[in-house]
Amino acid sequence: MENKYNGYESLMAYQKAWKLANELYALSKSFPEEEKYSLTDQVRRSSRSVCTNIGEGYRKRRYPKHFVSKMSDADGEMTETQIWINFAFECKYINVTKYNDLSDQAAQAGKLIGFMIDNPGKFGCPPEKD
Repeated sequence: MENKYNGYESLMAYQKAWKLANELYALSKSFPEEEKYSLTDQVRRSSRSVCTNIGEGYRKRRYPKHFVSKMSDADGEMTETQIWINFAFECKYINVTKYNDLSDQAAQAGKLIGFMIDNPGKFGCPPEKD
């Protein structure tokens, strides 16, 4: 996926979150029908929200506080996604190998988002004025 108009697609955090969201979407198709409006819907929403928050924050990076706030929202959504992955494992909808893979992907994306929160200047945010 390449879009010349938005730079957020080049961010490693976005790419990892995008991959995870799409993998969870495909995987959640196999969840039981009774999970349709709970686990299935929630894991899809939270994982996609990580991506949208990264994109929104990146586009507003001229406002450092807004950038950090949106990255913080992305981090919170990644935590929610991990919790839904935990539920999927506990309910035996995914095996331990898949659980470990998804958890690793979430952790990697989360670390990158954390780096963005701690270092907004490296992502085009101007220095904050005192």
